[in-house]
Amino acid sequence: MPLTDLVALDAIIPALKVNGKKQALQEIAAKAAQISGYSEKSIYETLTQREKLGSTGVGNGVAIPHGKLPKLDRLVGLFARLERPIDFESLDGQQVSLIFLLLAPEGAGADHLKALARIARVLRDPDTVRKLKDSRDAEAIYAVLALPAANAAQ
Repeated sequence: MPLTDLVALDAIIPALKVNGKKQALQEIAAKAAQISGYSEKSIYETLTQREKLGSTGVGNGVAIPHGKLPKLDRLVGLFARLERPIDFESLDGQQVSLIFLLLAPEGAGADHLKALARIARVLRDPDTVRKLKDSRDAEAIYAVLALPAANAAQ
């Protein structure tokens, strides 16, 4: 499953201006609500509950906040490139400048895990991360996410 199957062009925020983790989660919850039709408050609460279990800042300047929502009918992805890096309490202590949100239906066990694994694999690739950080508009970011190298990353 290519990442562009998870993220539509209108689900890319090319220059998100936030001052911290809480504001970042609020902003991506608001955008995800527009895309999914789900309540912004429910999305934000799901993300903050997940963060309480441990940061989704996975390292290398990347965070993958995620959660499951009842009555959601499909996997919903959103990608944000931050205008400037923020502290996300990442595992490696690095500030985060790329956020990939994944929301899944409550019953999407294996599909949710496969999608998370694919996102993590692609965003572990230093070349892909550099290209995403260097991209300045939604079309350029979408093109990087659609690259064969990104989709084939193991």
